Amino acid sequence: MQAIPTAIADVLLLKPKVFGDERGFFFESFNERIFREVTGVVLPFVQDNHSKSAYGVLRGLHYQTEQAQGKLVRVVQGAVFDVAVDIRRESPTFGKWVGEILSADNKHQMWIPPGLAHGFLVLSESAEFLYKTTDYYAPQFERSIAWNDPTLSIDWPALNDASTPRLSAKDADALSFLNACA
Repeated sequence: MQAIPTAIADVLLLKPKVFGDERGFFFESFNERIFREVTGVVLPFVQDNHSKSAYGVLRGLHYQTEQAQGKLVRVVQGAVFDVAVDIRRESPTFGKWVGEILSADNKHQMWIPPGLAHGFLVLSESAEFLYKTTDYYAPQFERSIAWNDPTLSIDWPALNDASTPRLSAKDADALSFLNACA
């Protein structure tokens, strides 16, 4: 596995070693020892989540005010534009974002440490998204930052039909970055 730094020092793009031939492929999607060696992260993973979303669905930008979750994310069907936003006030990259295309084809993963907001936009007809988390989901502490916040200016890929993304009611009512981090 190769860990590639992003513009936010603690966010890493992970590229697994994939062994393939005419029959198909094999790769280790998670190996604790190798993950620790390439990332330097020594945190337990306590919960695995699996979501399926249709084209144009945008989930996020989510974070928890307590029980902050680190996330190791990947796509097993389809493709998404995956985004992490640094909301750690003490960080030199506070208010910055990084985005990567994760897909079933490229098999890339992203490590998003605790203290960052996270979201993704589905670019394919549908996408199945897996995440390992370092703390449990706590809905009472979950918050959302608006996907189109002008302070963040995230460069989301354009949708084929030029429409706005499909959002949950919670994400449609999300806070601005400045209010979320006040």
